[in-house]
Amino acid sequence: MNKKLLIFMCIIAVFTAAFAGCRIKDPSNISQGDLQKVNFVLDWVPNTNHTGIYVAKVKGFFKEEGLDVSIIQPGESSAEQLVASNRAQFGVSYQESVTFARSSGLPLVSLAAVIQHNTSGFGSLKEKGILTPKDFEGKKYGGWGSEVEAAMVRQVVSDAGGDPKKVSILTTGTADFFQASETGQIDFAWIYEGWDCINAKNKGIELNFIAVGELSDVFDYYTPVIVTNEDNIKNHPEFVSKFMKAVEKGYQLAIEKPGEAADCLLQLAPELDRELVIKSQEYLASKYQDDAPYWGMQEKEVWERYMNWLLEKEFIDAVIDLEETFTNEFLPGIKVDNEN
Repeated sequence: MNKKLLIFMCIIAVFTAAFAGCRIKDPSNISQGDLQKVNFVLDWVPNTNHTGIYVAKVKGFFKEEGLDVSIIQPGESSAEQLVASNRAQFGVSYQESVTFARSSGLPLVSLAAVIQHNTSGFGSLKEKGILTPKDFEGKKYGGWGSEVEAAMVRQVVSDAGGDPKKVSILTTGTADFFQASETGQIDFAWIYEGWDCINAKNKGIELNFIAVGELSDVFDYYTPVIVTNEDNIKNHPEFVSKFMKAVEKGYQLAIEKPGEAADCLLQLAPELDRELVIKSQEYLASKYQDDAPYWGMQEKEVWERYMNWLLEKEFIDAVIDLEETFTNEFLPGIKVDNEN
């Protein structure tokens, strides 16, 4: 699959969903009793990236703002498709997905960076001896089949003085990382330090991990982000403000009280491994805001760097308007009441 075909497929998928959903509804007309009904769509299954949302629901922060929020999973349609068509008013996405959406004319807007720095990277079993991207030579990478992903792997290998042509890039999709590694199907994959590495340690599996954000500033982008659509921003700003006020309180509690926040997530997603959630929450508590002056803040430079890389690699055809792509205006910098 070449780059242009990848972009074309993304555009078609999202536009199909957008038009199938008909017109964007007025959020003020979506109500349940005295509460305004809201759909929030996850990017995947529940995990600690989403904890602030679950905290806001369990602790009643949404209700305090007059909102009744349903947390849903994407199913056959992606979070981007659902939010663009307003079948979900808010959702979880990623900087790269928002950039592609804006490049194709779709009205997604990023409201907050859930985690300030990229906590993903390349993981491998310790016995594979993969310590730097140069060690990817002669190894098999298991990924999702995206050309953007492949380009990223090749670049970090090249930057490390290696030969990208000596890396085998395989499409493994949802195959279990540990099983695929132990059977020799792959040698390394793109994983999250705050989830997969902790899960491995809990299982007694030793990993080597190379953080992508430390390899290049370009790859220290925002992942994940909370998104809405332009119609909500332009025509219902008070609605967006209420939602984000509750969300910010949720993430502030997750920062200050990770154990309590983990319990909120587990209360609504009891199928998750309790030990993994608690340890992951402790890890992320210092990562959500990190060195930013307040939780959720996004910098234009971060968006610009990654956009320029996509332009250089010809994944997008033109510069996008970053002023329309993300905003910090709905982040009031609230601190949680310690008695709450």
